[in-house]
Amino acid sequence: MPDLSVVFPVYNEEENIPILLDEIAKALDGKWRYEIVAVDDGSTDRSLEVLRAGRAKHPMLRVLTFEKNSGQTAALDAAWRAARGTFVVSLDADLQNDPADIPAMMRTLEEQKADMVIGVRVNRHDTWSRRMQSKIGNGVRNWITNDHITDTGCSLKLVKREAIDRIRLYTGMHRFLPTLVRMHGYSVVEMPVNHRPRQFGVSKYGAMNRAFRGLADCVAVRWMSKRVLTYRVNEVD
Repeated sequence: MPDLSVVFPVYNEEENIPILLDEIAKALDGKWRYEIVAVDDGSTDRSLEVLRAGRAKHPMLRVLTFEKNSGQTAALDAAWRAARGTFVVSLDADLQNDPADIPAMMRTLEEQKADMVIGVRVNRHDTWSRRMQSKIGNGVRNWITNDHITDTGCSLKLVKREAIDRIRLYTGMHRFLPTLVRMHGYSVVEMPVNHRPRQFGVSKYGAMNRAFRGLADCVAVRWMSKRVLTYRVNEVD
């Protein structure tokens, strides 16, 4: 069984996929036993074809596919459930996350004895308006959920698989994974990670759908935090 599962959703990223697979291999080959789990979220370009072809060069690649576009949360949930590694790291397929950060995240997890490490993007290559929207969104989410996450929008997250086994996600809830992990009694730490400009394709998520859906999700997470079951069981000898 692999030590590490690298998972990412794919929606119309045909040009980015070969580069991402090569970068993952360069970052991880010879360091851990690992697998790659890619979930094609109903792409309408050649993404699925490119993924299938990629298995010849990268035999550790597993490809899951949806019958229709189901959204980022569904794709990540499917990847996390399929992952076989002791640790699972997620990232985007758009090349803005850097796989070269993964070894440092593994070291941080071990050194700080944490259950999850989440990236904080430095030197972000986004527009001013998008950075401002992200800053406001982070503040609102933290205020409503009573948590402190510096960069909820960073997809680069490393977590022990056992910490996500009990979590059930709903649409949009992937952005709250660190809060949900903490809610179940696991420890979460942050570390700075690289952020790169998008080279190919376009962003799939606009400002308005993040804002309105995110606010409703915040309220739902706040409600869940008041009612989550946090017991631990010891069997009597």
